[in-house]
Amino acid sequence: MRAVEIRTFGAPEGLAVIDVPSPVPAEGEVLISVEAIGVGGVDTVIRSGALAGFGFQEGFVPGNEVAGTVTAVGGGVDPAWAGRRVWAFTGEGGGYVEQAAVPAEKIVPLPENLPAADAVAVGTSGMVAHFALAHAHFTAGESVLVRGAAGSIGIMAAQLAAHGGASAVAVTTSSAERGDRLRELGATHVLDRSGEGDGPAGYDVIIDIVSGVDMPSFFDRMNPNGRMVVVGVVAGMPPEDFGTKLMATFRKSLSFAAFSADSIPEPDRRAVIADHFGAAARGELRAVVHEVLPLEKAVLAHRKMDDGDVFGRIVLTP
Repeated sequence: MRAVEIRTFGAPEGLAVIDVPSPVPAEGEVLISVEAIGVGGVDTVIRSGALAGFGFQEGFVPGNEVAGTVTAVGGGVDPAWAGRRVWAFTGEGGGYVEQAAVPAEKIVPLPENLPAADAVAVGTSGMVAHFALAHAHFTAGESVLVRGAAGSIGIMAAQLAAHGGASAVAVTTSSAERGDRLRELGATHVLDRSGEGDGPAGYDVIIDIVSGVDMPSFFDRMNPNGRMVVVGVVAGMPPEDFGTKLMATFRKSLSFAAFSADSIPEPDRRAVIADHFGAAARGELRAVVHEVLPLEKAVLAHRKMDDGDVFGRIVLTP
């Protein structure tokens, strides 16, 4: 079968389509014929080589979520899964493939009327956004700023904050056109990337997908007892001394946290994803798919991600 590997770290051109043996489901696994693959910001960061210090090596197959149909089951797995449409978390990688062998505890059934592309636009992104807001102890009536809201996690965070009764949902983005689209999804205020614009004077919660050198400047935009939760490093790591800026606001009792879905038990993750799939199938949450490209266009997909041209999720199809 075909897969896409990171042949060399760096530019998107370091990705290559390769042939690998088709997997066979082991004990406790299902085999999925993949219909849709979510392209995430973490994929581009891994491809760049920025996370090589965390054990990622050249030859790695990126992608952590797929949707498709179960074609076979391994030992110990309920045979009733065969033939069912599912979403699956493939782990830290392994998703840019035509067929995926995945532990049965990492799959979620899909509603009949939810397209596979929509499932990978909502799945991991919605789950991360949900638990990031929970990690921030967000409650109805509080103001929320989503930094980097044009990506799939940001889009879901804005929607969930609006549905959760936020008094204001501000977003940072790169253009007025994107701002208009985010308003349709629940944003009440649109700011530029630096956080400037017609928004509240301060925020109770900031969900930051961007990080990077400008992250500490957003401490100035937080209300007393405000909470910032960082869920991504799309713009790179924050400055090593960012804690100095936080301590300079000592009297405001601000809180900072990093959040990874790895800290959430698997059953809790699946329950939230299943709930979001139901909401998307009913039209209560919107799956935003920027573009669907064939697997062999993975280089183009990553180039678009690097250029910042993506609103929502790029989906690859085998």
